[in-house]
Amino acid sequence: MTTVGVILAGGLARRMGGGDKPLRMLAGRTLLDRVIGRFAPQCDAGLILNANGDPARFPHDLTIVPDGIPGNPGPLAGILAALDHAAERNPDVHQVASVSGDAPFLPGDLVARLDAVRTQSGAPIAVSASGGRQHFTTALWAVSLRADLRTALVERDERRVGAYLARHGAAAAEWPIEPVDPFLNVNTPEDIGVAEALLARIGVP
Repeated sequence: MTTVGVILAGGLARRMGGGDKPLRMLAGRTLLDRVIGRFAPQCDAGLILNANGDPARFPHDLTIVPDGIPGNPGPLAGILAALDHAAERNPDVHQVASVSGDAPFLPGDLVARLDAVRTQSGAPIAVSASGGRQHFTTALWAVSLRADLRTALVERDERRVGAYLARHGAAAAEWPIEPVDPFLNVNTPEDIGVAEALLARIGVP
């Protein structure tokens, strides 16, 4: 099924000391560049970046889509922005895949497996999992959810991604965590060192 991908980069990166976490360097390349390299080939209808503020700080070949709801309400606002963008720009797109901008080890079969699980289950959302833990913002969302998600954010002030997934009976696809957890997030300066060691161990430049 035709899929738009969104990289979520609208967070405040407090544990990293602020700033744009996806623009931090990891072994000579930005986190964002590494995420794009793994994610873009899986999204046949293109890739967008959810980020707020001045878009000029990001590479110019990216389509930047800010939150449509003020106040930094969290990842659900970025997902809603992506759903709205997909619906308004390409009526042939029926689902949006979301990933965080700080996950440099994303699996190459992410979208395909999430699509298979979502189709088999009939659920409007499929979420990734590894090590017995779900990764709420690495998921596949039906564009038809946009009205419901807007209501959840605006009228109910619902911010918790996990609660929203549970309410819609999200299906999960599990990945192994060896030789590396594909959903490892680089959240702190210390995590950069951990990720660099993992890159060296698995032979990725």
